[in-house]
Amino acid sequence: MKLLKPLWVTGRRRVSTWSPLATAFNTRPTSRPIFDSLRERTGLFNKPELTSFEGFYTLKEQAIAATDRLIEEATSNPTRPMVDIFDELSDTLCKVADLAEFVRIAHPQSHFAGAAEEACISVSGVVEKLNTHKGLYEALRDSVQKNTCGDRHLAELFLFDFEQSGIQLPDGPRQQVVALNDLILQTGQQFMAGAAKPRKVPRSAVPQNVRQFFSTEGDNVIVSGVYAECEEGAAREAAYRLYLAPDVGQERLLLTTLHARQRLAQLCGFSCYADRAIKASTMETSANVRQFLDILSDNLYDRANIDFEAMTRMKRKETPYLDTLMCWDTPYFTHKAKTQLLNVATSDFNPYFSLGACMEGLNMLCQELYGITLQPEEMLPGESWSPDVYKLAVMQENEGLLGHIYCDLYERPGKPHQDCHFTIQGGKLLADGSYQNPIVVVMLSLSGGHRSGPALLGPGAVDNLFHEMGHALHSMLARAAHQHVAGTRCATDLAELPSVLMEHFAACPSVVRRFARHFQTREPMPEDMLQRLCASKHLFGASEMQLQVFYSALDQHYHSEGAPEDSTDVLRQVQKRYYGLPYVENTAWQHRFSHLIGYGAKYYSYLISRALAWCVWRRHFDAAPLSRPAGAALRHGLLRHGGAVPPQILLRDYLETEITPNTLAMALTEELDYHKDHLDTVFKIVDK
Repeated sequence: MKLLKPLWVTGRRRVSTWSPLATAFNTRPTSRPIFDSLRERTGLFNKPELTSFEGFYTLKEQAIAATDRLIEEATSNPTRPMVDIFDELSDTLCKVADLAEFVRIAHPQSHFAGAAEEACISVSGVVEKLNTHKGLYEALRDSVQKNTCGDRHLAELFLFDFEQSGIQLPDGPRQQVVALNDLILQTGQQFMAGAAKPRKVPRSAVPQNVRQFFSTEGDNVIVSGVYAECEEGAAREAAYRLYLAPDVGQERLLLTTLHARQRLAQLCGFSCYADRAIKASTMETSANVRQFLDILSDNLYDRANIDFEAMTRMKRKETPYLDTLMCWDTPYFTHKAKTQLLNVATSDFNPYFSLGACMEGLNMLCQELYGITLQPEEMLPGESWSPDVYKLAVMQENEGLLGHIYCDLYERPGKPHQDCHFTIQGGKLLADGSYQNPIVVVMLSLSGGHRSGPALLGPGAVDNLFHEMGHALHSMLARAAHQHVAGTRCATDLAELPSVLMEHFAACPSVVRRFARHFQTREPMPEDMLQRLCASKHLFGASEMQLQVFYSALDQHYHSEGAPEDSTDVLRQVQKRYYGLPYVENTAWQHRFSHLIGYGAKYYSYLISRALAWCVWRRHFDAAPLSRPAGAALRHGLLRHGGAVPPQILLRDYLETEITPNTLAMALTEELDYHKDHLDTVFKIVDK
């Protein structure tokens, strides 16, 4: 990758103090065809097979051949622990499937993306056959019973994966499980597509005084969302009612999915789908999740009402004739209150958060906490799928190279508009005693980075970058012996802990102060701006958390015993119990709630992760955010294990407390009160 000298450094004496890392990330890499033509080419992610898209066929065939050999070994009196064979099976297939899934999504060239998709389909077919291979299942089951399996926790995870496909059942029920899984996949995909589809309505359905806020198509008005931050209250109401109006097709798909999941769970020996989904998580049972949500809901009632009362006062000032706070108002007034607290436009913060400055901040954190540096590394021609991708080597001061992070951070045509983390290769202890280092990708969709200046991040984008890098660092710092449980390959509520914890660092004034500097002058962010920014992230925190509790409770009710016959009836009841604002008649926002598919019965996980992250922050980092002993304890006590230890045991030992529904609910309550006290302090300073 070529780093052009940026125009914005000209004549700025202080810019020379940027580190090499910051300088690299403050300039968008470009291709250099003449120079690259003189160098040896490699393939994507340095895989020689992928110099051409046809290499996916080679990788797939190699994986299938290795899989056949490992099946033969597992079912023919193996001489090594069964989990080692199964983990090699998993590693062999994941190295192709994970890489292909990323390339399918991210590669700008259709022939590469198409070849990757074909590889995904082929490997998925192999996995389906393995999941129904009775000889393989029986070999694993027998090794557990004879205690020759090796790591018992991992063996039981593999068994659970098998049994989710009903392999332990007689032929009839097993075929039902296969059919139900197929039905759930199809209806789920259709529901998610429908959830994002704009609503087309006749012009007459939209009040004349707000039609100008909507796009039109002939005689129809297109409603593409709920217009949450629109200043006109009548437009927000119209958008909410129209976009979230009940949809017969979505209701049919949702109920079909919920009933199929319930039947599937019962066939596999669970009383409800929620218990099946939650089994290997920190919470372990749906009863624990419901207890957690109920305790937290009770704690939030008065705190959320204080937020709603403040928003109601804001609404009365703005529109005295519309003085009742409704569901379509809360995002708007939350945004407005944060803007007022910041006292400047949100974009005024961006110059202090150049991409280079943020990466310098992340590097500083890694050095202070873990003795790690993020070192830009030049790629070979053909290694990257796009010329503006960065590659980082993650180096530990005593251990050397821990792995690589590819940073695909800029928007481009056809690239998904989502911030996410992809595992390309999981960490794994190899037979010769060496370690297979992890390879991951962090994906954002930033603009800028050209010669006119670096990419400048808004406060929300900074949070997202730190969040996704939290996942990447979890992958880098983990040193589990088996890749099936390495890094982020653990229970959902545990996997989000490191990334949510990174958001605490991004909201901590003493940390942000270390890297938030103007991209041209290198001047630090003024202290008043810094304090307002960090405090604003927690404004109206109780009402926002109550909304998440409501979403989580609805997800649990849908997936508990007895799937519903009318999803809106359940919504109405749950909203009355768990949320402080009333249900809006003739709406069905659950028909837009795509997380019911992707996170079925596990939407609560984010709240658990947030509670755990607060426990970690308060106990280990609040007093000294950049403490090396605290970083070492986090790495060796938690991050290095990935999913190799049951989450309850791992967290109990690290936090030195029992992980119960009450412990976690009280942690979130304490976090809200802590930040409210800080907000009150900031408001007093502002008033002065």
